[in-house]
Amino acid sequence: MLDYEKKFGGKIIAGIDEAGRGPLAGPVVCACAVMPMDNIIEGINDSKKLSAKKREELYEKIIETAISYSIVEVDEKTIDEINILQATRLGMKKALESLSVKPDVVLIDAVKIDTDLPQENIIKGDALSYNIAVASILAKVHRDRLMVKLDEKYPQYGFAKHKGYGTKLHIEALKKYGKCEIHRDSFIKNFIN
Repeated sequence: MLDYEKKFGGKIIAGIDEAGRGPLAGPVVCACAVMPMDNIIEGINDSKKLSAKKREELYEKIIETAISYSIVEVDEKTIDEINILQATRLGMKKALESLSVKPDVVLIDAVKIDTDLPQENIIKGDALSYNIAVASILAKVHRDRLMVKLDEKYPQYGFAKHKGYGTKLHIEALKKYGKCEIHRDSFIKNFIN
């Protein structure tokens, strides 16, 4: 998990990742984090490999430990206007620009963004880089919490259960109730008339 960080030893490293590129509803959430390399948090891993409980525990440790971090939401309307990849790049760039420190290098999970800073785009970076894994946890926990809140506003869709992903339950609810304001029109067109 620290091979990439060791490669840039002594430099200020920012890790960037997202959560929510695939769902039918809600924003894509991008996070950026600069972590101290002399205070590694045990248990950090790709957010998809951790239980919800473990992610929540690590999230709290991350925000207490981080030198700087930021979390940015890009809403469904923007996703529909510019497409999910461009919305992800926009969110990642904004998250990077929102840091309180300027990193020397940026490690990003698979995506290339528009920045003058040196960047390394790492396939499966959330499983290979500590800083990217930290960002993946920040983004995932933030998005999951948001979808649980949105479930209170739109209980008929089951957002607290599936977080907006295209599960059988979600697609059945879409067909029964139609869309709500947080659905991504470009993602649901095949499921509703």
